[in-house]
Amino acid sequence: MTVPKTTELRRGWTTGACATGAAKAAFQALVSGDFPDPVEITLPRGGTTSFCLASHILSDGSATAAIIKDAGDDPDVTHGALVSATVRLLEAGRGIVFKAGPGVGTVTRPGLPIPPGEPAINPVPRQMITQAITQVAATANAHSDAEVTISIENGEELARKTLNGRLGIVGGLSVLGTTGIVRPFSCAAWIASIHRGIDVARATGLTHVVGATGSTSENAVRAHYDLDDAAYLDMGDFAGGLLKYLREHPVQRLTMSGGFAKFTKLAQGALDLHSARSQVDFEFLATLIEGLSDSSDLVTRCLNANTAKEVLDLATEAGVDISTPLARKTKDAIRNILRDAPIDVEVLIVDRNGRVTGEAGFDA
Repeated sequence: MTVPKTTELRRGWTTGACATGAAKAAFQALVSGDFPDPVEITLPRGGTTSFCLASHILSDGSATAAIIKDAGDDPDVTHGALVSATVRLLEAGRGIVFKAGPGVGTVTRPGLPIPPGEPAINPVPRQMITQAITQVAATANAHSDAEVTISIENGEELARKTLNGRLGIVGGLSVLGTTGIVRPFSCAAWIASIHRGIDVARATGLTHVVGATGSTSENAVRAHYDLDDAAYLDMGDFAGGLLKYLREHPVQRLTMSGGFAKFTKLAQGALDLHSARSQVDFEFLATLIEGLSDSSDLVTRCLNANTAKEVLDLATEAGVDISTPLARKTKDAIRNILRDAPIDVEVLIVDRNGRVTGEAGFDA
C-alpha cells in the first residue's frame, strides 16, 4: 500500500516560553550588564530552545527585553505578537513578583488556575520564568529576588478574539503554555492520526485502547495499566473523531480519561471538547449537584459559577463527590455515541495533579 506524503506542520512556541526568554535576558542584563542574544531557555519537559531578541533596553534600575512570538503553523491569535518582560531587582527575601503590563490581563473571577487579583500568567510560565532567573542568579552569584512585568503588544485588542472576557480576565491576554511548544492545530490531520492509531492497535491485536485529553490524563491511565504504547491514542479534544471511528472499527475495551471540564462537555454530548467549539453548561452541572446535595445555596452558586473548576471546588468544599456521577454521565454519553458497538467502556476523571477523582468502571 502506498502511503500518501503529507506536509508536516511547523511547530511554534507558547507565549509562556517567549515571556521566559524575555525575562531571562532582562534579568541577565541587570546582573551582568549584557543581554544574551539569542537567549536560551529550558523547556518544562526537557530540551532547550533559543530566541532572538526583537529589542532590549537597559536603564537605571530595570531592563526590558522583547521577543516576537512564532506560533509556527498554528492559527494562534498571538502569532507575531511582541512579548516583552521588564525586570527590576528587589530586596533579598522578596522572591519573584509577577506583574501584568500592557496587554496582559488580570484575573477577576474564581475558578482559574490563578486566583483573582493576580496577573493572568499561568502556573507553568511562572515556574519557567522563576527557574530561568534562579539559574542566572546562581551563575552570577546574585540573589534572584525580582519584579517581573510581562507585556504583550496589542494584547487587549487581541483578547477580544478569545474567551478571556467571559472567564473574567480583563485588560488583555493570558500568558499560557504547559510545554513551551505550540503544536500545530489541524483538525483533519489530527483526526486522521487518531484513526490510524486505531488501525494500528487493531492490526497488532491490542484489545484495550485509551483515549486521553492530554498528557496528565494519559499518565493517570499509565499508572493503572501496563499497556503497549500503541494503545494510547492521542485524542486531545477530538472525542467524536475517536468514538465514531471506534463505532465502526471496535476494540474490546476503551478507557476514556480526561479533566472535569472537558468531560462535562462530553457528558453533555459535545464531540469536540475544545473551548472555542463547545462550552460547559452550568445548568447541567447544577442539576447534577441538585441530585447530590440538599443545599439550594450550593446549587445556586454552581449555577452562577465562572468555570467548571469552580463548580468542582465548590462541591469539594461542601463534601460532595460530583466527579463520580459525572464519570457515569460521561460513560452514558460515550455509549450513546458508540451505539451498539461491542466495546466495554471505562471513564476516569482526572484532576490537574493527575489524581483520579471519579470513575465509572468496565461492565465486565
